[in-house]
Amino acid sequence: MRLRSFALAAALPVALLAQQPAPAAGGQAPSRIARIIVTPAQRIVVAGDTLRLTAEARDANNNVIPGVTFRWSRTGAFFEGNVDPDGLVRSGSTGVLPVAVVGILAGEQPKVERLEVRMVAGPAARIAITPAPTRLVRGQRLRLTGEVYSRANDRRADKVTWRSSNAAVASVSEAGVVTARAAGTATITATVGTVTERLPLTVADVAIASFAVTPAVSEARTGDVIRFRAVAKDAQGREIAGLTPVWSFGPGQGLVEQDGAFVGYEAGDYTVTASLGNRTAEAAITLSERDVRRPLTVVGRVARTRFTTEEVWIHPNGKVAYLGSGGGGDVLYAIDISNPASPVVTDSIIANTRRVNDVMTTPDGRFLVFTREGAADRRNGVVFASLEDPLHPKPISEFTDGVTAGVHSSFIYQDPQHGLHVFLTNDGTGALHVLNIDDPYHPREVAQWRTENRPDVGRTLHDIDVQDGLLYGSWWNDGLVILDVGNGIRGGSPSHPVLVSQFKYDLNALYRDVEADGGPGFIRGTHTAWRHRNYVFIADEVFPASGVKGAKDASAGRAYGRLQVIDVSDVTRPRSVAFYEPEYGGVHNVWVAGDSLYIGAYNAGFHVFDVSGELRGDLRAQHREIASLNTADMNGFVKNSAMTWGVVVRDGLAYVNDMYNGLWIVRIEPKASVVP
Repeated sequence: MRLRSFALAAALPVALLAQQPAPAAGGQAPSRIARIIVTPAQRIVVAGDTLRLTAEARDANNNVIPGVTFRWSRTGAFFEGNVDPDGLVRSGSTGVLPVAVVGILAGEQPKVERLEVRMVAGPAARIAITPAPTRLVRGQRLRLTGEVYSRANDRRADKVTWRSSNAAVASVSEAGVVTARAAGTATITATVGTVTERLPLTVADVAIASFAVTPAVSEARTGDVIRFRAVAKDAQGREIAGLTPVWSFGPGQGLVEQDGAFVGYEAGDYTVTASLGNRTAEAAITLSERDVRRPLTVVGRVARTRFTTEEVWIHPNGKVAYLGSGGGGDVLYAIDISNPASPVVTDSIIANTRRVNDVMTTPDGRFLVFTREGAADRRNGVVFASLEDPLHPKPISEFTDGVTAGVHSSFIYQDPQHGLHVFLTNDGTGALHVLNIDDPYHPREVAQWRTENRPDVGRTLHDIDVQDGLLYGSWWNDGLVILDVGNGIRGGSPSHPVLVSQFKYDLNALYRDVEADGGPGFIRGTHTAWRHRNYVFIADEVFPASGVKGAKDASAGRAYGRLQVIDVSDVTRPRSVAFYEPEYGGVHNVWVAGDSLYIGAYNAGFHVFDVSGELRGDLRAQHREIASLNTADMNGFVKNSAMTWGVVVRDGLAYVNDMYNGLWIVRIEPKASVVP
């Protein structure tokens, strides 16, 4: 939500200029400027480059008006680019940068002109071919897809040209459909400009005597992943290895992938089919309801209306909660939750800040750290407090060097070999800062790390999770970035972070409907990450550039956004395998406990999902939702409107923080017993 508030604040000055009423007598005269001509007319810049904009003013007769002063500003895309007051556009990422230019003549009303700069991917640098089979059989047809990327791994929309080195063996159509025609070898080549990618293929000269799918019959629940295998054998009963079947299923809703993994969304009967040339084999599946729905109970409440409510954290003793504030908030609350049905605020820390966005304790519960943004003296950073009495935290030190622009998130991690550290985001540069806090009274910086191929204007590190010596950074335009900070896979440590891998995706394409609803320059990026088993759950923060015209209150605006499930069983090659997206609302912070995923989904409220077993496809469509709660309150900071931030789970209770409505303490109840 910080992002939306910042965007509205930044856009306000230009908006006010555009809406100025006619001056009263003795005020400014009407402007002689009828329109402002901006050059160049085609405003396109490669992400990472700059573009100079110039302007001239014309009167109603199209005459140039001399002596006009022009001032430029951006009115959206606050994390993708910027424009200097003199008209130099600095592009940091792909997207659309809305810009306003104000023409000023002494004694006259200013004239505002609005325009857009398209920030596009750089030249094609590589092509990814999927799927990538190595062996086909005669008569088999398979469609290939070529995805084109720039050197910065930004997705491009180029049309790929396909060619076969031996069409008599394997031909390929303009659409990338490969047809295996005769035994032999061929190379399929994908080309965009001077960039090529080659796929060597062998068409096998084999006689398939039998072809079957195993298991032949399956029973499971909706959402369960069933892994099928296609087995081809020769006349001697020997399995023919290395073939690449094509998978399909029907009827019903679900997903089958080219590795044979199938998941069905609705209860019923399905048939999964594998094809190899003119041979097909089938498997029968019967799915029952997942049946995970459970009731919930609101156990306790802490209403906060002076400021918006930010992050919540539970002390390791399970008896104290710490609650941040935003929207101008300068306070961190300590709350006695020893009786969850009757929580009591026991103390607070007042800080020089306009928001306490994040808070976390050390594993032993002796200290906590909280972040600052919007300090009056512009010295933000983080504050450390002693928890000798957890109900009455006492500030002991702060760290501001190099992070005075603001710290949005922090994460404390204790490594048995390297000691106690806190990892910080930097609002100004998008860099990661690492502090050693073996002595929290004297924190000291030991490292910084930032993504490459990205100017500061396009780099934003938004959130951090560290597990088993691996850091999972939500780097906004750069997606999920995984660093070795002590795991050893790349020889990294807290004082020497080393890149392991990155999962970057096309935010513009994923959220094109948000731009259609509210215009260009909307807010979107990788917001948070959480490692659980072989998955990382990442959630995007997405808000439209403008609300619904003519609407007010809860109907005026909404959040969007998707949660993706990233398979990191091979942490060097992360890939997206499943997702959740609310029908209405967005996603924000998450927590995983056991086999349950807890989500603060902004105006979609609070949700709990079953994430047991293997995950593939649309989690909501599979009926994996366990419970949900609309956290709106008529007595809230914003009346009757949910804006659920996140959740912390402890001792069977979910501590749900809502920006507009304070803290909710919720228990997920067991399933009701069915008595025959």
